[in-house]
Amino acid sequence: MIRSMTGYGRSQQILNGRDISVEIRSVNHRFFEFSARVPRIYGYLEEKMKSFVQGRVSRGKIDVNVTVFTVEGKESEVEINKSLAKGYVEALRELKEEFDLIDDLSLSSIARFGDIFSVRKAPEDEEVVWADVQVVAQEAVQKFVEMREAEGHRLKEDVLAKLRRIEDLVGQIETLSPQTVVSYRERLTAKMKEVLQDQNVDEQRLLLEAAIYSEKIAVDEETVRLRSHLRQFTELLETDQAVGRKLDFLVQELNRETNTIGSKAQNIEITGMVVEIKSEIEKIREQIQNIE
Repeated sequence: MIRSMTGYGRSQQILNGRDISVEIRSVNHRFFEFSARVPRIYGYLEEKMKSFVQGRVSRGKIDVNVTVFTVEGKESEVEINKSLAKGYVEALRELKEEFDLIDDLSLSSIARFGDIFSVRKAPEDEEVVWADVQVVAQEAVQKFVEMREAEGHRLKEDVLAKLRRIEDLVGQIETLSPQTVVSYRERLTAKMKEVLQDQNVDEQRLLLEAAIYSEKIAVDEETVRLRSHLRQFTELLETDQAVGRKLDFLVQELNRETNTIGSKAQNIEITGMVVEIKSEIEKIREQIQNIE
């Protein structure tokens, strides 16, 4: 299924004493570009998330935000900086001696110096944490992919409509092109009669001139290749693979053949059709920039 490179997905769950949320969003990009914001103490999750997302997404600028909060009741450890506490005690007693103060030093007075205490989360098994985060990430990525597929379906239908319009215009060009040669031959005959002032015009000369002209303006090879590219384009849109780069290449080929037809065209109607085809191709080019 065709996917857009624009998507969003989010999931939040409480698992094993942790409130975990994973948010993922993306925009179009030529390659796979990944960035993540994770809590500092869970920095190891970034690389794991990258591998996990890359298993489902091949292109796009991906931004992931992971939050992990410990819910109430999860054990933490309080650490005491004993050397710093000792320094405070010795400094206070030195002040007592220096200024002859009352020694009312107590535990509560030392506790006011908050920097001697630090609260640290109890050590956690990285694989256990990742297992929980992965459960939440799976749901977020699923929503993310579903949004990309829904948007991809809309892009596909729009592009197919434009391809059908181009194919219709190519058919009209194929019908008009031979008529252009006939029209030229008639004009050439009239011109030669006018110049020669004679009704006896060299038929062989006319045929030769018409053949040369026909060779110069013939666009049948270009229209055949155009139809081939259109068919390939349609087939790629029906695959389940990432086809954005291949479609981009085909757009260039469509433009190449259309430009050649435009340079050969000696018919105002064909010229107008070429302009419309190029307009449709440009619209397709803009659309496929967002296809994975």
